Amino acid sequence: MKWVYLGIAIVAEILATSALKSAEGFTRWLPSVITVTGYAVSFYFLSLTLREIPVGIAYAVWSGVGIVLISLVGALLFKQHLDAPAILGIVLIIAGVVVMNVFSKSISH
Repeated sequence: MKWVYLGIAIVAEILATSALKSAEGFTRWLPSVITVTGYAVSFYFLSLTLREIPVGIAYAVWSGVGIVLISLVGALLFKQHLDAPAILGIVLIIAGVVVMNVFSKSISH
């Protein structure tokens, strides 16, 4: 269940961050509620993963996957374009998450 909880935390964080963009400084009611609720759900499920996954690993995966996905959301929904260095950085983040999950003995598989 630890990976399911982490997946839920990541999805909730993506929804919250996407709504944060639309909240316009918390001046729009519905996106603001989605933002606060999404972050609360995200942190709750992230906390559940910390029962079994070391905090550094869980946070690295949560934030790394979140960065990659929110970059895609920004490109697709908000028409924000990434330049080559940004794409390279995202590729390196993905590589880091894969290396941790495949090779680290800190994570029980």
